[in-house]
Amino acid sequence: MEPYTGKLFKVLADQKSCHGGDHTWTPGKWVKVEGELVPCRRGIHLCREQDLIDWLGSEIWAAEYRGDEFIVHENKVVVREARIVTKYENWNECTQRLIACDFAEKVVHLCGDDLRPAEAIRVSRLYARGQATKEELAAAWAAARAAARDAAWATAWDAARDAARGAAWAAARAAARGAAWAAAWATARGAAWATARGEMRKWQTEQLIALLNK
Repeated sequence: MEPYTGKLFKVLADQKSCHGGDHTWTPGKWVKVEGELVPCRRGIHLCREQDLIDWLGSEIWAAEYRGDEFIVHENKVVVREARIVTKYENWNECTQRLIACDFAEKVVHLCGDDLRPAEAIRVSRLYARGQATKEELAAAWAAARAAARDAAWATAWDAARDAARGAAWAAARAAARGAAWAAAWATARGAAWATARGEMRKWQTEQLIALLNK
């Protein structure tokens, strides 16, 4: 098998595995797994660029693998031996919140005349820059959640919750469940989101990679 030459990533929290397992990673140190590689059960799981949107967390590291085994499984790859190399310092609590706001803002028009999700995004941006308090953020978050639970949203709530599992949801969650997370839920509106999901995901990935490479 030809070696994979594209960029690979490992999402961690305090250098610990956060999407399964509890291994603490050391930059530059190879980690190896024995036994048969089985996606989601055994092996080292890494992300390609197009996978990152689904696995965001508090830290993103550039990763490398070695060996002949490389299994592509849905939105992940599984290898036997890998190491983390460099942490993407541009991915931090501030930029996580700001990019979440960018993503949520892309669909906020779906709220029509309800201004609560847009206000949640505005306050999230201010909070990310140290210009709003936790109390103001919490109030905006609660209002956006309330918007999603209003009667007008009831039929779309479950679909919206599932459909919004893109970077706006994950990045805001990684940044301590900021108001943009609730805004993304409130604006997804199920079918309207699903129609353009492929293009939206492509755009989100491009924005995320551009941020990491600044």
